[in-house]
Amino acid sequence: MDGRTEAVEAILEHLIEHGPGDIATVFGRAFELAMRIERERFLRAGPYERTAERQGYANGYKPKRIDTPAGTVTVDVPKTAGHDGAPFYPQSLERGRRSVRAVMLAVAEMYIKGVSTRDVEAVMREFGIESLSSSQVNRAAKLLDDELQAWRTRPLGEIRYLILDARYEKMRHGGIVRDAAVLSAIGIGPDERRRVLGVSVALSEAEVHWRAFLESLQARGMRGVEYVVSDDHAGLRAARRAVLGGATWQRCQFHLARNAIHHAPSLAIRKRIGAELRAVWNAASLAKAETALAELIAAYRDTASKLAGWLEQSVPEGLAVFALPEHHRRRMRTSNPMERAVQQEIKRRTVKVRVFPGEDALERLVSAILVEIDEKWASDTKAYIKWECQDA
Repeated sequence: MDGRTEAVEAILEHLIEHGPGDIATVFGRAFELAMRIERERFLRAGPYERTAERQGYANGYKPKRIDTPAGTVTVDVPKTAGHDGAPFYPQSLERGRRSVRAVMLAVAEMYIKGVSTRDVEAVMREFGIESLSSSQVNRAAKLLDDELQAWRTRPLGEIRYLILDARYEKMRHGGIVRDAAVLSAIGIGPDERRRVLGVSVALSEAEVHWRAFLESLQARGMRGVEYVVSDDHAGLRAARRAVLGGATWQRCQFHLARNAIHHAPSLAIRKRIGAELRAVWNAASLAKAETALAELIAAYRDTASKLAGWLEQSVPEGLAVFALPEHHRRRMRTSNPMERAVQQEIKRRTVKVRVFPGEDALERLVSAILVEIDEKWASDTKAYIKWECQDA
């Protein structure tokens, strides 16, 4: 019985003994076997085999933690020595979870470019990487970039509800560190599921960048947008009017409440204005919401005239949600689904990198995160919006 057969039988015995409850260990052992086989192919020789084709020698293992659908597991990654070419690094690790690979690549690019900081070194250690060559980084980047580009350009279709948002990350551009805007879109179509439609990295949220992003979604087949939720950024507002002028626009109520606090002239008003606005938004109908808003404006007309003027001008933009069926309103009155499900996950990953070495690295990591979120939503059997709930 050779080593491979023994390893396979050990994996099967573990599965028989423990069942699916310890599937993470089974995965880890199977992954180690795959990496050992890959090392043999790289060296062109099996363990202790002496051949003219041998290209080096096995040199033990190093532990590495990897994320899997079964959880985080620690595996022993095979090492090599005595090879004149690029050092061995299992391709199976390069094909692991996309977001992990993207973080690794961003840090690797910084390492290759000589950006040696404690943060870079810490992340390198976390991934179990002692050193990397530019050829390894380029190979891994090409594998991942092709996959992510296919996702970013995949055809779309009918999208009835659209949620738009942006966040900022730091990246190097032209030799200096700049804030870069990461524009993203979520849509709900006839299948009643959320979908991450796309992402774009730009130097700002200027109209030209938002407009190009929205037009790219349309070029990929996005059609039928009836309702858009977003913040009131000037560039986004202008681009939305130009590209999606026929859709109803809902100004995010969460951002409105936060803006109201900034317009409040005193601490006492800042403490209560959020609850007062919630009373408007939670009204049973548009007519009752408008009445509650009028009463709120009147209450501040004499004591906080600037706040009253802002409420009168801005808050009606947060009432468009009343045009939707009642069962849709809770989900579609803010861009919080984007904030919670997407932006927080992006932040959790990008904090490891801090300053991206360039636009490609930033777009790669954000795209990888969004692909994983999109795949998770696609596998969800529960509808996000039920179109048959049309009672107003």
